[in-house]
Formats: sequence, C-alpha cells, structure tokens
Amino acid sequence: MSEKPAGAEMPEETVGSQVSPVSQGPSVPDMPLMSPMSSMWQSSPPGSIYDYIRVASFALGPDGRIAQWSERASELLGLTARQAIGKDPVEAFVPPQLQEPGHRAVADILDGREWTGLVPYHNPKAPNGQGIAEVYVMPAKDALGERGALCIAVDVSALRGLETDLASSQAVFGQSPLGFFLFGTDLRMLRVNERFAKVFGRPTDQYRGTTPYDLLPRGEADRLTAALRQVLDSGQSLTDMPIVGQVPGSPDRRRWSVSLYRLHSGSGRPIGVAGLATDVTGRRRAEQEAAGVRRNLALLNEAGARIGTSLDLETTARELLDVAVPQFCDLASVDLYQGLLSGDETPPGLADGSAELRRVAFASAVSDGPVAFGDICRADTVDDRKPIQVGEVHRYPFNSLCAHALRTAQVRVVPGRDGSEGLELGALLQSTLLVPMVARDTVVGLAQFSRAKGSEPFGERDRALAVELAARAAVSIDNARLYRREHERALILQRSLLPPGDPEAAGLDIACRYLPGNAATEVGGDWFDVIELPGHRTALVVGDVMGRGLRAAVAMGELRTAVRTLALLDLEPAEVLSALDEIARGLGTPGGSHAGARSGSRALARGGTAADDSSDLSEVYLATCVYAVYDPVTRRCTFANAGHPPPVLVEPGEGALLMEVPPGMPLGVGGEPFEEIEVELPDGALLALYTDGLVESRDHTLDEGLLALRAALDTSDRAGGGKAVARSLEDVCDHVLSTLDTHHGEDDIALLMARVQGLSAESVGDWRLPSAPRSVGRARELAREQLESWGLDELVDTTELLVSELVTNALRYGEGEIRLRLLLDRTLVCEVWDGGLVQPRRRRARDTDEGGRGLQLVGLLSAGWGSRRTPLGKTVWFELALPDGQSSGPDSVEALLSLW
Repeated sequence: MSEKPAGAEMPEETVGSQVSPVSQGPSVPDMPLMSPMSSMWQSSPPGSIYDYIRVASFALGPDGRIAQWSERASELLGLTARQAIGKDPVEAFVPPQLQEPGHRAVADILDGREWTGLVPYHNPKAPNGQGIAEVYVMPAKDALGERGALCIAVDVSALRGLETDLASSQAVFGQSPLGFFLFGTDLRMLRVNERFAKVFGRPTDQYRGTTPYDLLPRGEADRLTAALRQVLDSGQSLTDMPIVGQVPGSPDRRRWSVSLYRLHSGSGRPIGVAGLATDVTGRRRAEQEAAGVRRNLALLNEAGARIGTSLDLETTARELLDVAVPQFCDLASVDLYQGLLSGDETPPGLADGSAELRRVAFASAVSDGPVAFGDICRADTVDDRKPIQVGEVHRYPFNSLCAHALRTAQVRVVPGRDGSEGLELGALLQSTLLVPMVARDTVVGLAQFSRAKGSEPFGERDRALAVELAARAAVSIDNARLYRREHERALILQRSLLPPGDPEAAGLDIACRYLPGNAATEVGGDWFDVIELPGHRTALVVGDVMGRGLRAAVAMGELRTAVRTLALLDLEPAEVLSALDEIARGLGTPGGSHAGARSGSRALARGGTAADDSSDLSEVYLATCVYAVYDPVTRRCTFANAGHPPPVLVEPGEGALLMEVPPGMPLGVGGEPFEEIEVELPDGALLALYTDGLVESRDHTLDEGLLALRAALDTSDRAGGGKAVARSLEDVCDHVLSTLDTHHGEDDIALLMARVQGLSAESVGDWRLPSAPRSVGRARELAREQLESWGLDELVDTTELLVSELVTNALRYGEGEIRLRLLLDRTLVCEVWDGGLVQPRRRRARDTDEGGRGLQLVGLLSAGWGSRRTPLGKTVWFELALPDGQSSGPDSVEALLSLW
C-alpha cells in the first residue's frame, strides 16, 4: 500500500486503552507472553523455524477492525500499534482495486470461516516498495462469545528464501563426496549424509541417536567425544583431527581426518555440532611412503658421508653398521672373505659360496652381544647353533640361505622364528635381510640386517636400500683392497730401489733416512745409494727425479741402476754424471733417443718452454744428483754435482758449512759439462747429503731451510756448553729430522749421513817395485810378511799365488814402475798398479796353451777381482774374504788343477 488510510494516526492514549477488552469491546484475549514452560524453553532452545521466517501476528475485533498489533507486525508491515489499532485492515493494507473482495473475505472470517491468501502490502525495504505477505486468518471468540479473528502473516520472500536455502543445504549435504554428520547438544547423532553412511556400512536412518562409541574403538571414541564437548562448549572450531578405526566387515585400519564446528540457530543459540569426515587412509599411506623415501634418502646421504672414510677394511665394515643401526635395523653384521683380508690376489670367494669368512663387525640395539640371527651358523655347528663372535673365521653350510646368497649374489629374506626357540637364537626377530656385498661384479662378503619383533618387516624399498648400503660399503672395501695391493707393490718397488737399511762402507759410518712425500703410496723420485768400489773406496749418491709418484719412482730406479753400473766401471764422478745425463735424456723418448728431448729439457731447466710444440714435455725427465767418491786410505773425497743442493760438512770442533761444489745443470738437460772437486776429510768429520724436500717447503725459502739444517747439525754434535759429544749417527739423523719441518708432505725426503773414519796406517801396506823379474818374488815376500803381521796366516798361500800372477802380468803387459798395495778392513784387498793402458781380459785357455790361465785362477780363488783406469795407467785388484775361524777358503792346489 502506497498510502496510509485516513484516520490511521491515533492518540497515544488510545494505544493504551486497547489493552482492556472492556473499554474496547469484544476482542481476542491476550495470549500469555511468559510462563514457566516458555522460560525453560528460552533457556536452552534447540532452535525454531520462526527464528528464520519472522512470523507476525495481529487480532481483529467483532467489528472487523484491528484490536491487537504485535511488534513483529510493526517490523513486517511498517505500521506502529498506534497507526494500526482501530483501523479497517482492508483499508489499511489492501490496495483500492482489491478492497471489495477484501471486505467480503473479512465478512466471511467474522462469520466463522478460515481464510488463507496472499495480501500485498507496503514494504519500504522491498525493491519496488511493495511486498506480499501470506496471511492465515483463524476465527476466534472473546469471553463474551463475540466473534473475532486471529491473524498470522509471513513475508512470502522470506519463505521463498528459506525454501531455497533448504534445497541448497539438502543438495550439499546429500550429494557431497565428503562425509557430513550432525550431533545434537546431547552428543547423539542427528543426521548423516549418504557418503558417511557408506563409509561405516549402515543405512542412513540407523545413525540417528548413535554415539561415537557405537562407531569407533573406545580410545578413539573417547577422543572424539571430548572434542565434540569442547567444540560445543567453547564454540571454537577444530580441524584435521586424526581418527583411526575399522570399517564394518573389513579388517583394514582406516584413518579419517575430522573437522568440527558448532551450529547456531537464527537467534544465535547453539543447536549442535556439525562435522566433516574425510578418509585420508590413502593420503596417510602416501605420506608414510614419502616419509620413508625421505628417511632413506637421508640415510643414503649419511652413508655417503660416513662410509669409506678410511682405507681399512674393518673400519669400513664398522662404518656401515654405524649407519644401519638403529636407523635402519636393530641388529647387523658384516662377514668378509678371509682371502680378501689376508691379501690373496685370487678371487675372494669360491663359486659355491663355501669359502672361509671372517666376522669383522657386529652391532645391536637390542642385545649386549652377538646372537644367532637370520640363517647364521657355522658349517661345523649346524646341530648346535651358536652366535659367531667378531673376529671368528667360519663357513656357512652349503644348503644355507647365507651360502645361497653368496653364490647367487641375490638378496634373501629370512622370516622371524617361533618364540619357542629361545631368545639367544634370535626368536625375537621380525625378519632378516641377507645382502651380498658386491663390488665390480665380485662378491666380497655378506651383510645381514635384522629387525626385532614389534618393528615393521622389511619391504621392497628396504631391500633396495640395504642393497645400496651394502654396495657402497663393498666398493669402499674393494677400494681398500686395491689400495692395499698397490701399496704393497709400491713398497716392494721402493724397497727394491733403495739400499738396505744399514749399508756398510770401509772407513765410513753410514746412516740414512727416506720419507716419502705421499704417505699413501710411499713411492717417489728421491733416492740415495752407497756403492762399494775397488780399493775399499765408497761412492755416495743422492738424487731427486723431478715429479712424484710411480713415474718418478720408475725413472729413479733406472737412474739408480745406471749409477751403480757406471760406478762399478770405476769412472770419475764427473764422467758418471755425464753418462747419467745422456741416459736421463733418453728416458722419455721412444727407443731411448734423446735428441728430441734435448731442447725441451734445456728450456725446462732454465724455466722456459720447449721450442718444439710437438714435443710432449710430460715425458721429459729431469733429475738432480750429487755423486761423491771417498778413499779411506787418502781420506780424500771427490764430488760432482748436477743441480743438487750442496753437501754439508761438519769437521770436528767446527760449525756446519755448505761445501762449495760446482752446482752444474740437472740431469736430462744435456750439453753441459760437469766439474768435480776433491776435498780432504779429517777423521771424525760428518758429511750430510740430502734432497731439497728436507730444506725447502712453502713455508720458507731454500736459504732458510739450509740455515736450519746447518743449525740442526751444529746442535746434534754439541752439548749445551758447546762441547762436542759422541752421539751415534742414527741419533744425529733423528735429531735433524725432528728439528726440521719434515711433515709438510710436499716432496720426498732422502738423507744420507756419513762420519769419516779413515783406514789407519797399520791397515795399509804400500810398496813400489821396479819393472824387473825379481819384483815377482819380492812382491810375494812383502805380501807374506804383511799378512803375518796382521795375523792372516790362513790367507798367505792364496795371496802369494795371486800377487805373483798380477805382478807377472804387470811385467809382461804393463809399463813403468809397479806398485803393490794391501788394504785391510772388512776384507783384504790387493792392488797392483802399472803405467800400461791395456786392460786385462779374462779368457779360457785351451789345453795346449802354455799361458792364459792366470786371471782364471784369480777369479777362482778370490771373492772378486777387476781393473780400473788411473790417471797414470791402470790398477788390477782382487779381494779376499777374511777368515771367520769356521770355514776355510778355496784350496789353491785344487783351483790350479781345475784349470786343466
């Protein structure tokens, strides 16, 4: 209605007068507004439809006019009680064109008929300013029996909205793929949707009135009941609460995620708790799978960091178990083939898997010591199964699963045993994995992983992880085996290239040390040597091949062999280095040719680059070397140097000095001559030959290292007050190495020290004889007298015979004066000097020859013989071993007769 009817405005007093039916005539009795029942209902209502549709009511008197007007009617129809009471409802609400049927309807109502219809009314809140109300009119009588009417009005748009909301709610509730449920305030189920009913296997109508205890195990039901009570009391929602249970008729455990929230009526009163249940069993399983993958990846990452940190087989096995227990399993052990541990070069395991193994590691998180778990038993204790102790060597029975795993290199799974077998026999184990340890297609051992009862049994992912862990450990163990093999070979090579630990020399006290720069391989290019020369002379050699490792060691071995060969030719030191230079230039070229390497080696020696780009500089071998020859009779030492650090000399009572030996060019450069210098060494003098690794490193320069070496040698032979002390040469070596920085690991270190103790005059017999036949007899006499004075009567006959042969040859084939010299040290040496240049040559005489047997006789009766050139001719010598009192020397008569 666009306009209010005339007379709608009423005085305020009239409003109050309408309350009494006496003053206003017959009217519908007032309805009680409050009662004990209504009070109880108001205190804890379940909610009502009227909270949503907002029902309005008013009453008509016997005269057809409005007698009572509710506050809801004022809200709905927009008229106050003052404006509505006493008015004709048709004129007040109905549009003019519809008032005639409206009056008829009111008349019918007053005659006692009910009426329901849609009545348009003025509604300022509506879009077009007009609304439609559904009015239900019920006839009524007052206390006097006069007829009136009670009217109830509802806005049609509110009803339509309610219908739409109900339809939408029903669609969401019934068609959702998620499980919806509703609990009342008494925590009993009011309603569930079809999805929820399918999950628990009951019809929808059978859930009404159920409690959580009817659906879930007691523990889970307690949790859900407490959560429902908390949400109902606090009004705070709860999301993603995990619930575990079983679907009726299925033994599988299911897992749900439940979210709860409190429901309210239109007036805000709590009416229950609604919930949403989602089956997350698959998601949980996927999460567990993902967690397992992450755990395995973390375990593999840890294994990569912790397994194989050393090249020791037992340590690697223990590292494997440290990673596996308890992160992956509860018990574990590692068995390795005994042949592998003993360094056998043959394949470690027999084809049938019955080779001997040794238990190298065991770890347990559930026991204090080894237990028999998996398929473990020694071949000789099948009937009496006992745990295998760490370190024990054993075999597996041929038909056992362990032997089968070793034969086939395939993982085997051993299920847990019955508990009646006893704890000591592994009765509490869930399952065991027997994993062959395979490296480079070779089985090196067997790893066993076990889980105790209560743990999850091994799955496919666990098997793959166990194989990966065992493979990583197997590769590390095989690397350790290969390293040990190569290390042993390197040691054999290095020891074969170096002189024995306690070399001996006439007139010299020798001590030596070798420290490889690479402790892993213990091979390098540094070397030293002590070579005995004729006449009780000694050659001292120290060299350094540039580079490291096996290639440098091989080059060093070739040079050392060449040095020994050249030294036995009794060449001068400078000549030896010149020949070595030629050899070094041919080491890195095909066929030993040194022409192509000459330019490259010279450039490298001068710090430049090779002119020929086609030359492979990596094949150019350069070396430094110092070569010295000491004569204990003259106490003179001749030095020649090829680019090597100078020797250090410490004379008695003097400080350590660097010897001024011409440096020369390194071996392999070629084309440069070598110089030599001769120095007289007094008795007690200390001579030190070394390589640059002893005095040079990144931390200090070469000059600083040389100063430190001199200082160490000074303090080694002096006490605190400056007095000389008689320290052994071994102690001096140890003092030098401990004082200097010898642990830098940058280069090999070789140290050769010699203390001079020349031959005394009593140990030398030296005579000069004329070039005449009588000198032969005189030589025999002199030799006899000298040997008798030395107490070597057993050697007199042999010495006389051999001396006469050498002197005779000197008279026949030599020139000039003859010199006879006898030297006594660890052996007896006889030398015959003459001025001839023709070297004697041993030959086999025929039966008819009258001569040619002298040198054969010398060779038969002596321990060694030879000849060497001298600046004034040649020297022929022989050597006899001193008698030890137990064995006699060769019989000269028998030797002489053997020539025919």
